[in-house]
Amino acid sequence: MDHAAPRLGQGFVWQDLQVGQRFRTFRRTVTESDLVQFINVTGMLEAIFIEEGYEGGAMRGRPVPGALTYTLIEGFILQTMIQGTGLAMLELHQKILAPVLVGDTIEAMVEVTGIRPTSKSGRAVVTSRIDVFKQGGVQVMTYTATRLLAGRTQ
Repeated sequence: MDHAAPRLGQGFVWQDLQVGQRFRTFRRTVTESDLVQFINVTGMLEAIFIEEGYEGGAMRGRPVPGALTYTLIEGFILQTMIQGTGLAMLELHQKILAPVLVGDTIEAMVEVTGIRPTSKSGRAVVTSRIDVFKQGGVQVMTYTATRLLAGRTQ
């Protein structure tokens, strides 16, 4: 096995990032199956999520938990930006701005807002702002994530 060959899908080490750098994720349509599986595994079995047309709901359509929207976007980030280099989520500040419904298509813009190398093993604390949008350019969520990322091995 040639361990010197680049690994496909490897995320960025912190030295490859710059403050102000921006990335756009892929898009994904949220399905009924996504909603059902998510609320079952998390126990978020609220009437608003399990009953079509729940009369006590605040909106029309099938809303999904904000946590589902967040985790779908984090999946994109993990699979592309920090796969194999993300060491820990250290802090998260999140604001939900608009509902996401079953059938909505979501995507995000990720902007690196801070990089602070640590004294241990060439790691760095990397902060980013993630703005999440659904179709029509409607912003549905914004959050700041502070992560510990691996560095390039010397």
